[in-house]
Amino acid sequence: MTTVRAQRRGHSAAAAPEDTGAFRQRLLDGLAASIEADGYRNTTVADIVRRARTSRRTFYQHFADKGACFVALLTAANTEMIRQISAAVDPAAPPPTQVRQAVEAWVACAESRPAITLSWIRDLPSLGAAARRLQREMMEPFVVMIQTLCDTGEWRAAGARPVSRQLAILLLGGLRELIATTVEDGGQISDVTEVAVQASIALLDPRAPAGIGGR
Repeated sequence: MTTVRAQRRGHSAAAAPEDTGAFRQRLLDGLAASIEADGYRNTTVADIVRRARTSRRTFYQHFADKGACFVALLTAANTEMIRQISAAVDPAAPPPTQVRQAVEAWVACAESRPAITLSWIRDLPSLGAAARRLQREMMEPFVVMIQTLCDTGEWRAAGARPVSRQLAILLLGGLRELIATTVEDGGQISDVTEVAVQASIALLDPRAPAGIGGR
């Protein structure tokens, strides 16, 4: 009997991390569903736990408040977006083709969850100075992604210089605002794909003056 009980305890302990991750993901999914239905500002912890089919107690075991859950959701979404964009780019393709691949992947990710994309752009900065700092921290992996994608043999062979942080921020800010205004106006994000591709190619053009593309 003792052995059976010990085995059961061991099984429960082994399952605990998996269960914890599952509950956390359910809460993130609950927040995402609520944002899509009602917007972040109108979402409450009660809405999140209702959609997650769990309890407030479980929520507070994982997150200090709604804002902490929001940050975790955005962090996960941005990480996945960066992964998909990076995977979509063929480093052996000509640079303009790589830019198109990256932008099309960006648009596809944003269009798959437009409410979350818009909430990241509009809601996070409105939560105060700390949230604004957090938004800048979240932007940094995107900057690194652009610099990494544009620092390959194909780009160097085309005469490209390393992409400066300032230029990456300019590109990211323009794409984010274009997507946000498109969603707010009721348009389809995919409608801006071509202008986003052409603008990105123009900004990253290896033939651009050194003051634009260089560090």
